[in-house]
Amino acid sequence: MKYRIYIDEVGNPDLDSSENPNHQFLSLTGVIIELEYAATVLHPQMEAIKQRYFHAHPDEPIIFHRKEMFNNRHPFEALSDTGIRESFDNDLLHLMKDWQYTVLSVCLDKKKHKETYSVWRFDPYHYCLAVLLERFVFFLKRNGASGDAMAESRGGKEDIRLKDSFERLWENGTDFVAPEQFQACLTSRQLKVKTKANNIAGLQLCDLIAHSSRNEILREQSLFTGRVLPFGEKVIKILESKYDCEGQRCFGKKFI
Repeated sequence: MKYRIYIDEVGNPDLDSSENPNHQFLSLTGVIIELEYAATVLHPQMEAIKQRYFHAHPDEPIIFHRKEMFNNRHPFEALSDTGIRESFDNDLLHLMKDWQYTVLSVCLDKKKHKETYSVWRFDPYHYCLAVLLERFVFFLKRNGASGDAMAESRGGKEDIRLKDSFERLWENGTDFVAPEQFQACLTSRQLKVKTKANNIAGLQLCDLIAHSSRNEILREQSLFTGRVLPFGEKVIKILESKYDCEGQRCFGKKFI
């Protein structure tokens, strides 16, 4: 079987912003999906709910994006109606519970990282990606499978940074995973980068859960000072059964 991990980030990798409480944390969330399942189940069902509530058309695809949906922005104006919002949220949460996927999420305290490594530091994005891909490789090995990775395009220099970071890991490995292990499990040395316009269901699913996963990890560390809204709490509950776990061991969440 071949899997793909779809990756989304919450926060920014700029260490200089780590003193700002609003920018102290960077998280990367990965959603692992078997490619045939993504094509035959996830994508059609996601398109069906878009058609049901927002009259999506193939010529002008609607892309799920958490922030626009939460604020009822175009093309999600229908969600400003309380009844439609309640029905849509229930249907979407039902799908998110039923869909078959595995979640990995890594959250970095940039402030602590900066203070701990005062002379030499990992690039925050590279550090998070290394931990995320280590766990993806462990997942693939346990399942006797191979896979690749895809992230949403950030444009220009950001895309180059993403691709360079991925290729360095493929070539050099980490302290815990040798390059030969990366190369044996990952089918490509290149990170696939796609824009929102490509309408990738896996990237949209990752976008829908990444913020809730980050908040859950910070709350477990007593570092979350905000309030999780009811929809987010329901997503967190769903994620309990989606994180990569084996017996009593859970590999799906990591705070660093």
